[in-house]
Amino acid sequence: MLKLAPFQYVWLAAFSGGLFLSGSIGAAERSALPPTFAPDAETSWIPVGDDYLPPETGPRPVTFDPAHPYVPNFTPGKAPTYRVADLSNPILQPWARDQMRKSNDAVLAGHVPFRARESCWPPGIPTFLVYALATPLYFLETPRQMVITYSGGPELRHVYLGVPHSANVKPSWYGESVGHYEGDALVVDTIGLNQRTYVDNYRTPHTDELHVVERYRLTEGGNILEVRFMVEDPGAFTQSWSGGQKFRRSRRTSLSELPCVEGDAHYFSYETYPAPVAGKPDF
Repeated sequence: MLKLAPFQYVWLAAFSGGLFLSGSIGAAERSALPPTFAPDAETSWIPVGDDYLPPETGPRPVTFDPAHPYVPNFTPGKAPTYRVADLSNPILQPWARDQMRKSNDAVLAGHVPFRARESCWPPGIPTFLVYALATPLYFLETPRQMVITYSGGPELRHVYLGVPHSANVKPSWYGESVGHYEGDALVVDTIGLNQRTYVDNYRTPHTDELHVVERYRLTEGGNILEVRFMVEDPGAFTQSWSGGQKFRRSRRTSLSELPCVEGDAHYFSYETYPAPVAGKPDF
């Protein structure tokens, strides 16, 4: 089990500027600085839910079929349900809708649907934002890179700061993410995502043309982390669409690792999908 000692968190926060700067400059000067999502040694962020928040206007992400409402875990007085996607959403191209209809039919027939976390699969982008309900999210900040991870892992996102995309990006689970600051927001641009993931928890597919832009901002006095994102994929969607997620600030003292595949690879003993296995050793 991997745990960071308190002094390691302090070092990481200090290295990013969060601790050293906060006590040495005035409030006006701090407001002009880029946001820090790891302001102290104990800050983490808890997702408010495992569905995207809709945009105020414009095309929306896929959500549940009104005839089969989705009920998440821990809903008082209600039994949780599996997701059945609303196929009437106009963003879907015909081939994507047909693929999702087969998945819906399987769920309605009583099968347990695929979800990345339960099967130890990387969720991809932007599904990373709704990957783990009630699980802390951590930011490790340096001047050149932002590393984002959930407690329990093993998911890691690397955002390279102040650099352009590579000339030839090889498709991967999380693609290539580059970031820069615009005022009080961290803007993350991701391309090069492989086609083995979905763009949400409703099993909405995508192609290797997927392009995601996220904007991370602190609101409500730094107690809420708000993420807004835009998705483009002319191979899977009829138009670009957007959504969001919010995380509330929490205070945790340790960052733990859960060896998913090496341990109990399937939550609740559901064999929802074969756990990923490496074809060769990493080292």
